[in-house]
Amino acid sequence: MEKTTRTDWSLIQSFLAVADCGSLSAAARQLSRSQPTLGRHIQSLEADLNQRLFERHPRGLQLSQAGTALLPMAREMQAQMYRLSLQAAGQSEELAGTVRITASVFAAHHLLPPILADIRREEPGIELELVPTDESENLLFRAADIALRMYRPTQLDVITQHIADLPLGIFAAKSYLARRGRPSTSEELWQHDLVGYDNNDLILNTMRQMGWQVDRSAFAMRCDNQTTYWQLVRAGCGIGFCQSGVARADDCVAELDLGVEIPALPIWLTAHSAMRETPRIRRVWSLLAKALKTVGKSP
Repeated sequence: MEKTTRTDWSLIQSFLAVADCGSLSAAARQLSRSQPTLGRHIQSLEADLNQRLFERHPRGLQLSQAGTALLPMAREMQAQMYRLSLQAAGQSEELAGTVRITASVFAAHHLLPPILADIRREEPGIELELVPTDESENLLFRAADIALRMYRPTQLDVITQHIADLPLGIFAAKSYLARRGRPSTSEELWQHDLVGYDNNDLILNTMRQMGWQVDRSAFAMRCDNQTTYWQLVRAGCGIGFCQSGVARADDCVAELDLGVEIPALPIWLTAHSAMRETPRIRRVWSLLAKALKTVGKSP
């Protein structure tokens, strides 16, 4: 009778970490395990499968042909384990525990702190974790319980809700306007320095939708990090664009009325379907939605 191989899930975890990181040391840091432990896991998995999974190279470890063939199946095992974990976690009926929220760096810095402070006051039994990132966190892998997006998510197995639309405006530092003058029409705007994004084409696409045929050379200053971008505007590097509620509360800048209407920025809340009805997540979702709707109505 042919022998059936049963492999410990922890070995698969270690295999995936090494495949992703390219070295035992980096994988050990990712998993918070020791490098010797990772080495033993890879050796055990290779012994179980009677295959060499990695080849040593000057820059680290690379998948062998056998390792490359195993990778898709290992990823599917990982996804199934996370789904199992989500399903189990979603059964909790307690209005307590931790809720992990992810949002863009700008939203995490400017929008969420007072909202999360209010949530903590209303629900002291719920611990909150905030993950500021401009990357799309994978809700399946529990990178977050709730995601705040400025676009409609398309990931499978998620529940998403359009909460509000944030008005956008054109702003410049008062110091810049004192130095360069204040444009009053969209035609006069092009005589000024503009602050835009670098590789991110969001501002360019929006300007083109408004009928302004421009490319990135229209921006005298470029930066993709939105929080740094706003600091550049505040410092007087040029005219830029910002969420109206945030910018109008800043005494360093002034709003420019150029007779143009900028499309609003949508806010979406998203959670994995297996977790959305967990009481603590449902409660935080509700409080977030209520507060963000108020922000969206700000004059």
